[in-house]
Amino acid sequence: MLWLSRVDEIAPALPAAWLIATGAQPANLQERSALRRSLARKILAHQLGLTEATVEIGHEPAGRPLITAPHGCGLHVSLATRSGLVAIALAHRRVGVDVEQIAAASESPLAVLHPDERRWLEGLPVPARPSGFARLWSAKEAYVKALGTGFTRAPESFAVRLDEGERFTVIDAQRGGHSSGFARLIENGGHESMAAAVVLLD
Repeated sequence: MLWLSRVDEIAPALPAAWLIATGAQPANLQERSALRRSLARKILAHQLGLTEATVEIGHEPAGRPLITAPHGCGLHVSLATRSGLVAIALAHRRVGVDVEQIAAASESPLAVLHPDERRWLEGLPVPARPSGFARLWSAKEAYVKALGTGFTRAPESFAVRLDEGERFTVIDAQRGGHSSGFARLIENGGHESMAAAVVLLD
């Protein structure tokens, strides 16, 4: 898994995720959508060796982004925005990406977590729990984006297991299998910590 930080960087192999600190503060959903789609078009154009005008990103009926031009490029894309940080993931199979801001110490909403995740989070020292929750939640949101369901799928119905290093596993009895993920913690503009996650589906 490659993590890149500039719009003009070309990934030598996929999957890859670009985490772009824009400094922008989009005021609403429409502005966030425009920001991430604009950057995604630039990244795709660089990655495919095309002009930006020839790249188009649409969406499926449920909202998952879809590369509509160039047709038949064989790539899947996922987009996310939080606090001016834009995440764009590209892969040859279904992919989901998310970024979450690590909140100041506060009670995490345990009811939205799978029982295994709750036990893991409650086992952490109190100061580590905001980071732990953001890591779990970014992974969960990336997973439902890859599925294309969003949180019409109950977040407590599947479990994220954080493995060694940057790896994690999503255990989903409903789908009858496991999915692989990659996570990292980053500083967004040097002043706030963020959790990022990418999930790939078979």
